[in-house]
Order: sequence, then C-alpha cells, then structure tokens
Amino acid sequence: MKNSLRMTFFDALADSVLIIHGVYVAFVVAGGVAALWWRHIIWIHVPAVVWAALVELKGWICPLTPLENWLRCQAGDAGYAGGFVEHYLAPLLYPVGLTREMQVFLGMSVLLGNGAVYWWVLHWGMNRSERRRV
Repeated sequence: MKNSLRMTFFDALADSVLIIHGVYVAFVVAGGVAALWWRHIIWIHVPAVVWAALVELKGWICPLTPLENWLRCQAGDAGYAGGFVEHYLAPLLYPVGLTREMQVFLGMSVLLGNGAVYWWVLHWGMNRSERRRV
C-alpha cells in the first residue's frame, strides 16, 4: 500500500509538470495575443518566447522534460527520450517525428509569429493613444 501511494504521488507530480509544460508552450505560442488586452504580460511573455526559441534553435532539452521523466520513473513508469515537443506535440503535428529542421522551423515560427503580434500591439497601441489626443 505504501509503495502504491508513493507511485500515485509521483505520477500526479509528473502529470502536473506535463500540464505546466503544456500551458507554457501554449503561452509562448499565443501569449502575444493576450498583450492586446493586457500590456503588462509583455514583460513575462518576451523572456518566455526567447527561452523557447533558444531551446528549439539550439536543440536543447527544456529542464521540465528531465524532471517529468524522473518523476515518471519514481512512479514506476518508463520515461521517454527526446523533448516535450518531440514526445507530446510532434506525434500530433508530424507523423514521422521531430527533425532538427522542424525544430528550427518551430523556433523561427515562435519568433516571427510573436514579432508580428507585437508589431500589431505596438502599432495598434500607438494609433489608439494618438486617437485619444484628437
């Protein structure tokens, strides 16, 4: 019984890390849009985008991935090879798996997509403040 409780505890922690990781990825991809309404989020979002882009462009593994794997092993499950994107998202998006070229594409997409959103936020915000003065 004690071992079962320990396994359930570590499994729940691993699932929590997985959820946090997924929310982080969603925030990186779509968080710039939130800046249209909440400008203060930019100070959190920009560093998150830079980190995510570096991880993808450099081929690094996010520290949450080894943490999740360690927790899964503590729960008696098998860990997985590769990174979060490769293990959870690539099977949904790419049937053959994540290649280095896809990682570079994802990193550039994050930078360019968020750059376009921030250009829109700054442009829209400047126009809005100029309209208030008139």
